[in-house]
Amino acid sequence: MKQFIAELFIWWHKQTLGTRWWTFLHGQHVGTDEAGNRYYKSKDDRRWVIYNGAAEASAIPPGWHGWIHHRVDTLPSEERYTPRFWEKPHLQNLTGTAGAYRPEGSLLSKGERPRVTGDYDAWSPE
Repeated sequence: MKQFIAELFIWWHKQTLGTRWWTFLHGQHVGTDEAGNRYYKSKDDRRWVIYNGAAEASAIPPGWHGWIHHRVDTLPSEERYTPRFWEKPHLQNLTGTAGAYRPEGSLLSKGERPRVTGDYDAWSPE
């Protein structure tokens, strides 16, 4: 029951009831990535993803990203792709979370900001 209510109102968690209905009527499952995201397409070549968990666009791996944005027509599951030595594995976007990057000197980083030359000094009338 809880999942049904969530599908009625919460678009950012997996899918809504409307997306489930559209997928049932028009969707053809074409593949699943290593994170469990499921990819679909319709007869008129519309493409969409049902996320495994929160709807986070950065959770789509590069191969599927190219397919879902119509940059390539070959499904990543149908081709043998070997990453180049310089390509890093996919990492989730951590912006807005405790794991976000906070450079040294940021107000949200640990410790105090180091003093640098040219720091602001308040004006004094004397």
